[in-house]
Amino acid sequence: MQTQKRFIAGAVCPRCAEMDRIVTYSTDEGQFRECVSCGFKDKLQDEPAAPVAELETRVSRVEKPQQDPDIQPLRFFKKPPTKH
Repeated sequence: MQTQKRFIAGAVCPRCAEMDRIVTYSTDEGQFRECVSCGFKDKLQDEPAAPVAELETRVSRVEKPQQDPDIQPLRFFKKPPTKH
């Protein structure tokens, strides 16, 4: 049985720095990547990498502790009544 090789879009070869030349394929020995330009071959890790801490974004931001209820904003002027 022949192994099906698939190109990885946007991948850059670590040896020759050519883009879109990396293929990936699996065998009984594991999963591999290979550059079709320079012949670079590498076995990919079988274990998942250690989890990376998530970057803080507006969506994933941790709630800030609520302010002390005794502290109130300072107002210099009274708010004028609104007319309807």
